[in-house]
Amino acid sequence: MAGRCVALLILILPFSLFGQSNRYFVSFKDKANTLFSVSNPGQFLSQKSIDRRKQENFQVSVEDFPVNPSYVQQVKATGASVFFTSRWFNGVLVQTNPATSSTIAALPFVITVELVAPGTKLIGGRQKSNQKFERTTATTAVQNQQQLQMIGLDKMQAAGFMGEGIDVAIFDGGFIGVNTLSAFQPIFAEGRLKDAFNFVINSTDVYSAYDHGTEVFSIIAGVASSSYLGGAPKANFFLYQTEDAFSEYRVEEYNWLFAAERADSAGVDVINSSLGYDQFDDPSMDYTYKDLDGKTSVVSRAASKAVDRGISVVNSAGNEGDTNWKYIVVPADAEGVIACGSVDYSGYRSAFSSIGPTADGRIKPDVSALGDGSVLILSTGSVGTGDGTSFSSPLVASLAIGLRQAFPNASAKEIYSRIINSASQVSHPDDQIGYGIPNFVNAQTLTSFDDEFELYPNPVTNNVLKLFMKDPQGQTVNIVIFNSAGQKLTELSEVATWDNNPYQIALPDFTSGLYYVRVQTPTAGKTNRIVMIK
Repeated sequence: MAGRCVALLILILPFSLFGQSNRYFVSFKDKANTLFSVSNPGQFLSQKSIDRRKQENFQVSVEDFPVNPSYVQQVKATGASVFFTSRWFNGVLVQTNPATSSTIAALPFVITVELVAPGTKLIGGRQKSNQKFERTTATTAVQNQQQLQMIGLDKMQAAGFMGEGIDVAIFDGGFIGVNTLSAFQPIFAEGRLKDAFNFVINSTDVYSAYDHGTEVFSIIAGVASSSYLGGAPKANFFLYQTEDAFSEYRVEEYNWLFAAERADSAGVDVINSSLGYDQFDDPSMDYTYKDLDGKTSVVSRAASKAVDRGISVVNSAGNEGDTNWKYIVVPADAEGVIACGSVDYSGYRSAFSSIGPTADGRIKPDVSALGDGSVLILSTGSVGTGDGTSFSSPLVASLAIGLRQAFPNASAKEIYSRIINSASQVSHPDDQIGYGIPNFVNAQTLTSFDDEFELYPNPVTNNVLKLFMKDPQGQTVNIVIFNSAGQKLTELSEVATWDNNPYQIALPDFTSGLYYVRVQTPTAGKTNRIVMIK
C-alpha cells in the first residue's frame, strides 16, 4: 500500500460502550528495522517448525518475523495495555478506551485499529463454570469402538499408530477436568502435555469454565480402562482455550490466530479446532454466505497460513444444517483445511451437519465421520454421548495424526490428499458429506507420493491443478493428461523454477470423472490418478 494509511475502525455499538475499555487489534504497516533474518529462523521458530517448513518446501519470509518491538512499545506508551502479537497479521491485541484507540490510530506506523470485542477480560479476567452447548447425556458401559471402526482407526491402532511423536494442538472453549480425570493422567505422567494457555483471559488456566474441550479432547486422547480408547492417545498435546463461551465477538478469531502462531512456532503437526463462526453478538461483525470463500474471515486466513506452513488443520463444519444459515462456518471454508461433517451410525448425514458449497463453489465439508451419538468422556469422568460436528472433527484429526506418524516425511498436502482419496464417495462428492467417510487402510495403501514433486489438490474442483516441485532447478517438466480409457487429452511442457513453483496447470473443461496425469522430469516420472469435479 503506497503512502501513509491511517484508519480507525469504529463499530456501531451502544453509547455505554464508549466510556469503557474494549479490545482492539492494531495492524502495523511493516516490520521495519527488524533484527531477524530468513537465514537464521532459529531466532524465532523451533527446530521442528523449521523442519516442517522445509518438508513443506515453504520458504521462511518476513511474514514469519516477530512484530517490531518498537511499534508495540509506542502503542503501550499511549496508555493501552498490550497483549498478544501476531507475526502473520503483523499487529497486536490491546485493551484500552476509545479515546486512546484514536490516539493509536494516528501513529504513523499503524494501518488500522479494529474493535474486536467490547469490555475487558485480559487483565484480571475471571472464568466461571458454564454448561456445554452440545447435547450430552450420561450413559454407562458405553464403548466407542464403532466410531473408531467407521473410519478405520481400530486398524490404525492395530498397525501400531497411536500418535507417538506427533504434536497435536486442540483449540476449544475450555478443558474442565482434564488435569484431574484418570482418563487423561497418562498424558501428564508421561510428560506429553507440552503447553496449555488461555487466550480468552490471558492465563495458563484452561481447566475451568467450560467442558466442551474436555469432550472433544477425549475422543482423541481419552483412555478409560477397557471401556474407552481415544483415536490417537499417545500423541503429545497442546491445549489452547481460544473460545469464550459467554459471548461471541471477533476477538475469538484473533485468539485462534494467536494460538495457531504459538502452535506453529512450537512445531505442532496437527490442529483440531471444533469451533466455527458466522454470526456474532455484534451484528456488524457477522459474516454472510458470500464471505465463505476461504479468504475473507480472519480465522480462515489464519487457518490457511497454518496449512501453508505444513500443519494439518482439521475443523468442524458446523451444526447449522437445520437452521436458516445451513452452510458451513469459518474457518471450515478455507482451502486445505479438512472440514468435517457429521454422519449417524448408518453413514447418513446428520440433519444438523452444515452443508456446502463454499461461496466460490468448492466442495465442503471435505469428509464426514460420526458426530451423531458420538461416544466421549464427560468432565465428570463418566462415559457419555454427544451430538455435533465438534465430535466428528477429532475423529478425523485422529486419522490425520496416525497418517502423519505412518508417513513422517509427508507434507500437509499429502496428508490432505490421502484422507480425501480414501473417502467413500471420492468419485462423486456432494455438498452434504463431502467426499464421504475416510478410511485409514485406504489412506495408507494409496500409491506413495513421489519425493520429487506433488500434484494437488486432488480432487480438482476449479479446473486448476498445481504441480509442486521439491527442488525446481530450471528442469523441463512434461505433463500429459489421459482420460480413464487411456486416451491422451492434452500435453504441455514447462521449465520449473522457484518463481513459478507451484506451477498451475489450467485444465481444459473436462467433464467430472477419473483422469490420469503423467509427470516426467529429467530424473523422475510418475502417473497420478486425479478426480475432476465440476
